[in-house]
Amino acid sequence: MPDNIVTSETSSKSSDFNSNSRIICRVCEKQFSQYTCPRCNTRYCSLHCYKSHSLRCTESFMRENVMEELQQLQPDEQSKSKMLDILKRFHEEEETDSLDEEGGQISFDDLSVEEKKRFQRAVATGELSKLIEPWDPWWFKPSAKNISLSFDGTQLVRPIVKEGVGTSSENGVESNQWHDIPPGPETPLLPVRKLTASAPSPLLTVHLVDIIYSYCFALRLYNGDPKSDPLESVMVVLSVSSVLGQGGQPETISEALLHCLEHTCSPTYRHMGGLQFGLRLIDDVIHLLYLGSSALVCLLCDMQKLIQAAEKELKSEKLHKSKRAELKSKLRSAERKVYFMMCWVHEQPSEAWSSLAAIVNTENSSAVVFADSKKSTVRMQEKTERSGKPLIKEVK
Repeated sequence: MPDNIVTSETSSKSSDFNSNSRIICRVCEKQFSQYTCPRCNTRYCSLHCYKSHSLRCTESFMRENVMEELQQLQPDEQSKSKMLDILKRFHEEEETDSLDEEGGQISFDDLSVEEKKRFQRAVATGELSKLIEPWDPWWFKPSAKNISLSFDGTQLVRPIVKEGVGTSSENGVESNQWHDIPPGPETPLLPVRKLTASAPSPLLTVHLVDIIYSYCFALRLYNGDPKSDPLESVMVVLSVSSVLGQGGQPETISEALLHCLEHTCSPTYRHMGGLQFGLRLIDDVIHLLYLGSSALVCLLCDMQKLIQAAEKELKSEKLHKSKRAELKSKLRSAERKVYFMMCWVHEQPSEAWSSLAAIVNTENSSAVVFADSKKSTVRMQEKTERSGKPLIKEVK
């Protein structure tokens, strides 16, 4: 019986399939490959291996799919407008973030040439100053008349507004008024006899006027916020006050006020208003003296804290060693004088300040008469210069 030989293509295809399936995955090299990448012909076994086998292949595949979808889309005017709004908001947020990272500060150099000219014009005409809200001094607040300190000079507990009494707006106003008043000392003031073995100088009242004037000058110059630049504001105080800054010993109220007015009218501070600004500061001194010992102690305590803040800031300043030592010595000397004056003021009778205020008021009246006569003289000189002829001729 002849042998029957059967041939079939099935067995051949099966063998080819088995040989291909025996190829190891080129990605993980653990499993047999079942697929081939249409781009690079790399054999792989699973979707995970396909995604990780080549970023170039997968990214280009995704990009082509996205581009194909976008080309099929036909954007209308509404979708375009929405996209523009999204891009605009994104751009504004980026600008805000960049300003926050830079501190949100813009210097004069950041302005354009035209913006610099407009800024300088606004400063020269006083237009820029109108944008600054004027500061209302704390010594003119109604609550300044009710400042009370304890027997040892420390701050008494401020009155607490009870719940249900009055309206919420009234409570808020009263709270803000007390918040504006500088607090008194946190620790008891030492007796003057423990600070010096000799009797206090009778000129301390004159020196107090000098110190109060310089304090009011600094607060008005910095619009009520001298602590924004404590070191510079204290240097202003030392330049105006002969007692704190130059070691002066004025002997009369007139001498003390004259020195203060000369610095107020100097070219450095003439922009503040000159003599009229100085007369306004004398009114501040008079008003503070009429408030009495408690208000004066709070004032001196506020000045002491300002000097201490300046000493702290001085440590971070990059100055020459000798310059730093000189400023440090001046600040310490001024702080000691202010503290001594605070202890002395606390021990004085309340009626002493009304008498001192009356003396300063008399000197202020004389200064006003002098200022008016000076204006008349200046106007007369200007009129003479315009006419070219003297008003009074010598008769021979």
